Amino acid sequence: MARMHARRRGKSCSVRPYRKQAPAWSNTDTKAIEKIIIDLRKEGTSSAKIGLILRDRYGVPDVKMATGKRIGDILRENKIESEIPEDLRNLMIKALGLRKHLGENKKDLHNKRQLHLVEAKIRRLVRYYTGTKKLPAGFTYKPETAEILLSR
Repeated sequence: MARMHARRRGKSCSVRPYRKQAPAWSNTDTKAIEKIIIDLRKEGTSSAKIGLILRDRYGVPDVKMATGKRIGDILRENKIESEIPEDLRNLMIKALGLRKHLGENKKDLHNKRQLHLVEAKIRRLVRYYTGTKKLPAGFTYKPETAEILLSR
């Protein structure tokens, strides 16, 4: 599949091994894994970071295989998921950083273009998330209000 803003194709480096069951050495205690996920989220850890911590510290190679649910589903059940989806939040943070940089370096044309590309991805994701009802229907991305949204 081609990249979004470049006309070349990407290359996948590694693929997770295909398995139907969790390995014998892995931690598969469902209640304990869900408690760890909830505790990590209450500390303010993102769901991507939670997956890495579970893999590295607790020996859970795949949360869905061990519990039957994804991390996002577990957070949604316990009503502690974030208001803004994680991928959209990360892109907004990147756009804010680029805006700050361009405020100091006005002639940086490469990063000016990069800001346009990042904001195009944000608008595309907002359109997707409003269509799937993960964001309210009237939600629009505005750089002026993005910092206030992210501080919640």
